Parts: sequence; structure tokens; C-alpha cells
Amino acid sequence: MAQQITDTILMIRPVAFRMNEETAVNNYFQATIDLENNDINTKAQAEFDAFVAKLRAVGVNVIVENDDLRMDTPDSIFPNNWVSFHANGIVGLYPMFAENRRRERREEVMNRLESEGFLIEGYMDYTSAEEEDIFLEGTGSLLLDRVNRKAYCALSPRAEEGLMIEFCEDFEYTPVIFTANQTVNNKRMPIYHTNVMMALAENFAVICLDAIDDKTEKKNVVQHLKEDGKEIIAITEAQMHQFAGNMLQVRGANNKKYMVMSLAAHKSLTTEQVAAIEKHCEILSSDLETIETCGGGSARCMMAEVFLPVS
Repeated sequence: MAQQITDTILMIRPVAFRMNEETAVNNYFQATIDLENNDINTKAQAEFDAFVAKLRAVGVNVIVENDDLRMDTPDSIFPNNWVSFHANGIVGLYPMFAENRRRERREEVMNRLESEGFLIEGYMDYTSAEEEDIFLEGTGSLLLDRVNRKAYCALSPRAEEGLMIEFCEDFEYTPVIFTANQTVNNKRMPIYHTNVMMALAENFAVICLDAIDDKTEKKNVVQHLKEDGKEIIAITEAQMHQFAGNMLQVRGANNKKYMVMSLAAHKSLTTEQVAAIEKHCEILSSDLETIETCGGGSARCMMAEVFLPVS
């Protein structure tokens, strides 16, 4: 029986976190902070450590691997973009838009998971697409409904349609493809990752429907969610900019479920939205302000779900 959520998360502790100039060209969530890079990294590490402690306190198995300073990878804190771990033992490796993010793919991470008792049966490696400037950034680009075998994807410079369909053929998912936009300087621009405007839990979905401008595409997404019995919790574009779409449902001790998000995301939710989520599971939030501001990503981006079998 396929599982939608896991109790095991891989997280990468940053050593050179800062605003990544290479990703800022199409990540409109990033902003500068008037601090030295060393200070930014120190603040990000403190936010990371507090977040890990909160997850572990409720029984989530968090595997923390340290980044390698020699790699100079400012976005390594977001591992879900370059790797995905599947229940059949296959590891997906993905082509990254920013050249300095390609260095995040490290064999040590795989060795660490194997040392923790997980079984890697093989790799589905899409990284050669980088040579053709074609990208698909893991579970940032792909929202996987692992139970109903559907993959939701908002097309963008970091999510190419042909490669997304190839992924769906390889992993046996039905593609649900659309375009999601945000307003930047009074223009509608593509949202860089699907997982900042949408989150899929076992029985519900948090989604910024306002971001899907095409009515036919919006209707199609809603129809897929409804036919799979997902309660739809709609968020506004303003809430999306507080990372209210960037959430992940996980399992803790005694099979208890949590919707994990940042403090900014939590604070942006209305009483009704909080109640809608809490019908299904508890909310766990943590302050990620520095990481969100400089990195343009939030809680969900920091967690790579591990579904691998145990050896």
C-alpha cells in the first residue's frame, strides 16, 4: 500500500547559506538582507537547528547531513530540489537551473542514507538534461500524490513539460500540468516552483488557486483533487508570499500527523484555514525568517522525504 507521508526526512545543515544570485533571476520570493554573509549563515543555522529540534521532539526521524564548505553551495539547505527517494528503492536525481546548485548532488548523502539502514536499489538520473538547458527541480517542481499516482506540476523555467512527462512515464504517474503565476512589478510571471503555491497532504490540499490564471487549467486541477477526495483549502496570493503554500505533512511518534510550515506561513493563515487543517492533523511551525528571505524557500523545501525501503 503506497504511503503519501513519511516519518523520515533528510535535511542538509548549511555552512555557506546566503542569497544565491544565480537563482534570484526567477525566484521572486528572494530578497536581500543588510547583513554580512557570515552573519546570514549563522542566523540560518540557528533557524535550521531549532526547526530540526521541533521535528525530532514530536518523533519525526530527521537525518541531518552537513553541507561541505568546499562546494560553496548557498542553497544546499533545500535538498528536495535535486533528489527524491521512492518506496521501490529508486533515487531520482534532477537537473538544476542554477549551476552552483548542481554541486549539491553529493554521493556522501547517499552513503549516509545507506549507513542509516535504507536500501538504494538504483537511480533515475535526469541530470544530463542540464546540457540542453532543460530543468526539472525535484519535488520543488513535482508535487507527487503517491497514493493516486498523480504528479502536479506548474511549468516554469525550472520545470520543463517534456521532462516532466518523461518522469511520469518512468515512475508511472499521471501528469497534471498547469501554469501558475504571481504578480511581479505589475506583470504576471511564472512561479518558480510548484511547491510554493501548493501542498498535498493525505486528505487535503493547500493551494493558491488565484495563481492559476487559465480557467480550464484551474478547473482541471480542482477536478483531480476532488476526485481523489482531497479537501481543498484555498490560500491567497498574499498568503502564498508568506510561504503558506510551502508546507509538508509528516508522521511523528505514535503515527501522529503534522502539517509542517514556517511561522510566517502559520501567522498568515485565517482562523478558518487553521481549523480546516487541524481537522486533519496538528500544525507544527518554526521561525525561518532568514532562510525564507534570502533563500526564497521555506519549510517544505528544506525537507527531502525518505520513502526508501529499510535494508
